[in-house]
Amino acid sequence: MKILTKSFVLTAILVAALALASAPRAAAQTGSISGQILDINAKPWVGLTVQATSEQGAKLTAKTDNDGKYTINSLRPGIYTVTITAFPPPNEKQQAYDLAKVRVESGAEAKADANFKEIMGKQGAAVQEQVKKNEEAKAKFEGMKAHFTAGNTILEQEKAAKADLQKAPADQRDAAKQKVNDLAEQAAKEYKAAQESAGEKDPNQHLLWAKLGEAYDTAGRNDEAAQAYQQAIATKPDVPGYYNNLGNVLARAGKIDEAKAAYSKSAELDPPNAATAWRNFGISLYNANRLADAIEPLQKATELDPKNAQAWYLLGASLLMKMTTKKVGDKEEVQLAPGTVEAYEKAEELDPNGPWGAQAKQGLNDLKALGAGIETKVNVRKKKS
Repeated sequence: MKILTKSFVLTAILVAALALASAPRAAAQTGSISGQILDINAKPWVGLTVQATSEQGAKLTAKTDNDGKYTINSLRPGIYTVTITAFPPPNEKQQAYDLAKVRVESGAEAKADANFKEIMGKQGAAVQEQVKKNEEAKAKFEGMKAHFTAGNTILEQEKAAKADLQKAPADQRDAAKQKVNDLAEQAAKEYKAAQESAGEKDPNQHLLWAKLGEAYDTAGRNDEAAQAYQQAIATKPDVPGYYNNLGNVLARAGKIDEAKAAYSKSAELDPPNAATAWRNFGISLYNANRLADAIEPLQKATELDPKNAQAWYLLGASLLMKMTTKKVGDKEEVQLAPGTVEAYEKAEELDPNGPWGAQAKQGLNDLKALGAGIETKVNVRKKKS
């Protein structure tokens, strides 16, 4: 067996060490981001601080040189947000500006350039376009407002003409009715013009539909009024008054079930005024001479608001439709529907010096004259506790 000398061992160690030192090391898998930034005059922007931020939050920075160029090295592969985080004087108060999002790959150079002359030019065009849109919107609004105001003026004239119609002598009624209808047409024309000026997506469309419905409603054009109110509801379905107005028209047209649904929705949306909705239903039916149909809504109205003399009087008058006669011996006796007298008495009690109380009192006297057997109820009042 050969014995190694000490000097030989040392030599071998040195050779091995040299071999390790000269062996190539594995390079780190990184990439870089570089670019050039030009100012608003398309000149190199010197002294900007550019930062690359990875999705994990790691940050590396560089500054632009005299040519406006920068390079950020030693970036691991991934997506980076490139941001100008600091500007040199006189723009040092400028807020940070995101240049781009870029993907860095191993051994490759990603690019993120910026020309602020082009950027500002594009932003200027966008601003000009927005100004143009604002001016167009303003013109539309002014046009809508002008037609809307004109429509309201004519609608007031229409209402006044309708009041005159109701007082007109028989030989003047046709002319007065035609005047109301003509004004309705004029008002409708203005409201439709307002709708066109506003555009379909204008938030005021529901109001324009409602006013169009009112113009037709005032003229007694039930179908057209109902269609307009339905459009108002479709555009803004949470306004109780629209359902109430629709109910008025439908009741007048004899569409009782549809009217009831509309009034019910009005009452649902506005519980504090539910009594008003049902009373309006009853009034519409009463005015349309549908007294039997008016009984139910008027009963609901008096239950919800027992201090309204009008509702009590109309209920009493409507209940007369259920009055019958019964032969007793050789006489015909009047048979009243339950609640008729009580409704009249309540109206008289609540409105002793007003029109509803006076009409209720007259109604009771008429029933007495018919021999309805209510003498004690007419002349005797319960003492208040």
